[in-house]
Formats: sequence, structure tokens, C-alpha cells
Amino acid sequence: MGAVSDAKKAYRLLRRALSSRTAVQRVRRRLAEREPHPAGHYKIAVYFADGAVNMYQMRQWYKPLAELSRIWPVVVLSRSATGADKLLDEDAPPVAFVPTVRDLERFIATQDIRIVLYVNQNTRNFQMFRYGRRWHVFINHGESDKMYMTTNQYKAYDYALIAGQAARDRLTRTLWDYDVDTRTIEIGRPQADHYSGALPYEPDERTVVLYAPTWEGDRPSAHYGSIATHGEKLVDALLATGRHRVIYRPHPRSGVLDDEYGAAHRRILAAIQAANAADPSARHVYDDGPELGWQLAAADVAIVDISAMVYDRLAVGKPLMITRPVDERASVDTNGYLSDCEWLTADAAADIVDEVERVRADEAATARLRMWVQHYFGDTTPGAATAKFHAAIEELMRKWESWQAHEMGTVRPDEDDDDEEADEDE
Repeated sequence: MGAVSDAKKAYRLLRRALSSRTAVQRVRRRLAEREPHPAGHYKIAVYFADGAVNMYQMRQWYKPLAELSRIWPVVVLSRSATGADKLLDEDAPPVAFVPTVRDLERFIATQDIRIVLYVNQNTRNFQMFRYGRRWHVFINHGESDKMYMTTNQYKAYDYALIAGQAARDRLTRTLWDYDVDTRTIEIGRPQADHYSGALPYEPDERTVVLYAPTWEGDRPSAHYGSIATHGEKLVDALLATGRHRVIYRPHPRSGVLDDEYGAAHRRILAAIQAANAADPSARHVYDDGPELGWQLAAADVAIVDISAMVYDRLAVGKPLMITRPVDERASVDTNGYLSDCEWLTADAAADIVDEVERVRADEAATARLRMWVQHYFGDTTPGAATAKFHAAIEELMRKWESWQAHEMGTVRPDEDDDDEEADEDE
């Protein structure tokens, strides 16, 4: 048995290696057909070491980065062939495929990259940290109260761009000896200025409910996923009324670790398909597309798990319910919005029709929601977050220039050339 197991393992490894090699060759061929990157052109890089499975972390930044690139040219440093392949398929910034450290070094040597942005905490980020004389900035791929948002890894970056006061409070509570005031910059939610996608149905009198669960999680403290505990019951109840339209947008990793979680997901898909077959006018939606925005804006009520989707929806300021994890070991931060949100327990999931009507009519809940929107995102006036994002980049560019001048021996960082006392100290 041992020999058979070893042979199967070796076969899987060989297939993976061949697949990876084929993907690398395909990406290099596609890039060779494009215009080469102009030397010294890029000032900002987005470092992305993940493959296609985590593309959602990049997609939400496409439009804010496109807007930013009108001022400062932006390039994505892609380390994975499957990730680079997807980036080339989609509306991403220009891509530099740098699978090896040598590739990375060669490309950086041709550019004037002053700021490197990071959308996640991939361990390969440390391969980029070796390069000084530029700012390494964590921009994340969402805002939430998950423990991921207070990881000690924040300290590895020169700066972090955060959504608002809630993030500042969260980091202050959790991280020891971390200068939140100096090392974080509030920018709100720039993605909210670029909601995208067209409605896949004609609006009618139906109440639209977005159900956007996360995946099952890879450890007890992250067992936030609700598909198996809440999802089937609430979707079945909403489909049965004839008065609701369901938009089902599960996390793309749903079911990768837990077979039963994946099976529950497939049963929901089957139920949506059957409901649409029985009543074609219902137009229930299984949404696995790359665009995020239309779902958040169109839904009358959203039901989400503890994830970044809570805060994506919160920025819209419309009724929202959070599924309460069944696993008591799941880490829940009750210092922020989750201390005052509208919880949906697994027991109440079957009564979701009544719950949806309740939160839509509850004026007190609406007032609380508005307060929390301000706390997490600040000014949500269209364009305000984009302006903050650009201002943050401008400030970091100014700091870069100041340090560059200091290195050339002309001025001290962040001090004026005419500061005589500073010149004497030099």
C-alpha cells in the first residue's frame, strides 16, 4: 500500500509540475505579444503572489488603480502563472510576470518603483520586502472585523491604508507597540466609487435579497461560513414565496476543505435552477462573476457571513443581516459593528421571510446602520474615498522624494531646505 500511495503522490506532483510549466509558457507567450514595459515608466507596483483562486482580492482594486494610473503609472508584479493568466484576461493594470526572484530583480532594475502595494498577506510578500528605498504599503482586499484585520503582520509594512476610525480603533486595541497614528492612513472605501456590473434581470416588485456567504474556513477560529448551517434553509424559504428574488454569491473557495459544505453549496445551486425553471420570471441569480457592486446596490436586504462582504455592503447603507457562526470557537470581534448588528442565527434562518421584512421596516436599525457607516468609512459621498486614496499616494510620494533628497545629502527627511538648524546638524 505504501508503494502505491507514494506512486500516486509522485504522479500528482508530476502533473502539477507539468501544468505549472505549461501555464508559465502560456503567460510568457501572451506577454511577448504585447508591447514591452517602457523602462522607468512605473512608479507604483501592486505585488500579487497568489494564483487564480484568490483573484477576488485583486479585482476589487482594478478600477481604483485604473483611476490612480492616470496620475502615477501602475503595474502588477505577478508571481504566479495562473494569477498572471487571469490578470491578462481581465481589466487589470499592466502585468509584469516575475515568477522567480531573479525575474523580480530584473524587472525592478528597469523601473522607478517608489510604492509597492499589497492586497493580502501571502508569505511570499517577504521576498519583496528585501527591496528598500521604496514604501511597502498594505492596502488589503476589504474591511472587516475578522482577526485577519489585526494580524501582527501589519508591522512588516511601512504604512497601511485603512478604511476609517473603526480600523484605527481595532489596531490600537490589538497590536503592541504599533504607532497607528503614524503608520496608517484613512482612505475610506475607494471601491464604492466604482461599483460595476449591469443587472442580469429587469427590476420588478420582488424584494431582492443578496445572500453572500464566505467559505468554511481553515481553522475553528475562522469558521464563519454559513452555507451548511443557514444557507439551505434561508434560500429554500425565499425561493418558495414567489415574492423574492435571490442573488446567491458564495465565496469562490466554498467547499475546498469540507465536502459537506461543498455539497450544501451544490444543493443551493440546484434549488435556484429548479425555481427558475418553475417560474422563469423569478430570475434568481447565481453570481460567480468577477464584478462586484451591482449586487450590493441592487439588494433590498443583504445576508452575509462575517467577512469583508459585511463592510462592502455596510458602505451602501442599506439593510444588512449577519449570520451568527454556529461554531462557538469562531472569533467574533464584538467591539465594533458586530456588537450592534442584526444577527441571523441558524435557528432563525427558516424564518428569513419575516426577518427580511422586519429589518426593512425597523427605523431604529436604519439609524444605527448610518452611524456605523460613518464610523467605518467616514465620508461616503461619491468621490470622497477616491480623493482620499489619491491624497494618501501623493503624501507617500512626497515622503519618498524627501528621503531621496536626504540620501543625496541635500535635506533631511520631511524638513525644508531653508531650515538652518537642520543643515548644521547634518
